[in-house]
Amino acid sequence: MLTSYQTLRQRSTNAQRQAIRTGEYRSHTAGLGKGCLQANVVITPAAYALDFMRFCQRNPKPCPLIGVSDTGNPHMFTLGADIDIRTDISAYNVYRNGELDDTLTDISGIWSDDLVAFALGCSFSFEHALLEAGIDVWHISNDTTVPMYRTSLATVPAGPFHGGCVVSMRMIPSERVEEAVALSSRFPLAHGAPVHIGDPKAIDIADLSRPDWGDPVPMPATHTPVFWACGVTPQAVIRNAKLPICITHKPGHMLLTDIPDDADVPVYQKP
Repeated sequence: MLTSYQTLRQRSTNAQRQAIRTGEYRSHTAGLGKGCLQANVVITPAAYALDFMRFCQRNPKPCPLIGVSDTGNPHMFTLGADIDIRTDISAYNVYRNGELDDTLTDISGIWSDDLVAFALGCSFSFEHALLEAGIDVWHISNDTTVPMYRTSLATVPAGPFHGGCVVSMRMIPSERVEEAVALSSRFPLAHGAPVHIGDPKAIDIADLSRPDWGDPVPMPATHTPVFWACGVTPQAVIRNAKLPICITHKPGHMLLTDIPDDADVPVYQKP
């Protein structure tokens, strides 16, 4: 039996992860894992892993690297207790030769001993701080997925990986933008401070009502669009890299880790 989003929000991070593993929950993870980092996930063949690690090192705002698996090992023990990258994400995208080929809820059937998994910090983690400060996050309040957009903001290439930076957007009350910037800057492993504030056309977003990923949100005149670097960036550069296979999370469907969300060093410490 499926569990509702509102019910799952009341459970511990580990219990939420278990609900995802067993198929009890299959939706987005915004608002879950309170106090812990959520992670974007990219899984590549080992032949491309070093280049992808270089890409993350050169682009820490969209790709804050918080964990890397051993080759062929799906158990990401540095991220928390009993994390299995094959089952612990509510939806996966499978790319072949740069094109989205399938979306799965379990990748055990296509996992191989040649794969390496990367976990990148996610902006969902700092949203708890915005909520606690009384700044409404519309997509959480309304059970939708944050809007994400391709931009003209450049990344630094590495090997076959190149392309523009993807951003996530939140409409922030105009008088509280500076506060939102200060709050998010406390979370360097969750993209930190915004990369752009205000006019979307300045970063080549033509229409905020038509995100490339996620769902559109209301845009009241009293609010300002604020843009954070987004861990969906690899899903954009994968199309350019044209890897024979690459597996990612489906945007909005993140991995829940046990790393504290305000950490500045991505090492999980067992209690």
